Amino acid sequence: MNENNSCKHIAIIMDGNGRWAKKRGMPRTFGHKKGAENVINITRAMKESGVKYLTLYAFSTENWKRTEDEVMALMNLLREYLDKEFKEIMENDVRLLFIGEKEMLSPDIQEKISELEEKSKNNKSLTLCVALSYGSRQEILSAVKKIARDAINGDIKIDNISMETIEQSLYTKDIPDPDILIRTSGEQRISNYLLWQLAYTELFFTNTLWPDFNKEELTDIIQQFNNRERRYGKN
Repeated sequence: MNENNSCKHIAIIMDGNGRWAKKRGMPRTFGHKKGAENVINITRAMKESGVKYLTLYAFSTENWKRTEDEVMALMNLLREYLDKEFKEIMENDVRLLFIGEKEMLSPDIQEKISELEEKSKNNKSLTLCVALSYGSRQEILSAVKKIARDAINGDIKIDNISMETIEQSLYTKDIPDPDILIRTSGEQRISNYLLWQLAYTELFFTNTLWPDFNKEELTDIIQQFNNRERRYGKN
């Protein structure tokens, strides 16, 4: 663990798999497969750097609008990844969490991710949070509805609703806000990802396509972060 690293949570928008494949004359599914393989490489690098939380934007609610063939391929890749890589995840003391509209996933995937969360719940070296069927506006809407129901039922008074009340109603209620957001592939937007949680996060955009993003570039971003003076909106 790098004791000089003050960054504890990194969130990543893993963008560019399709373009990576197209540049090589391969189908988009090939790029997604290479991108999935890179998740393990970057997870290892995160653990070595001393990062305690890694949140990955794996599949957004908007991704359901892609072609049926591509969505099916992505879901099959997810199944393969969950089966193939779980042994290494356990051996490296990684805890798995999944956030998002999980009820939109097929029953077998829902069952598998619940099983993996339970089996890895006591692992402590790194928490890998995977955003599946995730959209931040929907997350905030769900939180508002939950708080409204609690108020109607008399479990909370309106005057007692606080920032913490909202945070504890989000999917990420037990996870600290990200210190860093990384988006690969050159796009410079948030894309409905962790809108509440990114309020004071440092943003890094790289032209590198996700399958090519590596430990060296990650280390450089963490070093830049550690050298920044963070003001948290203060004058």
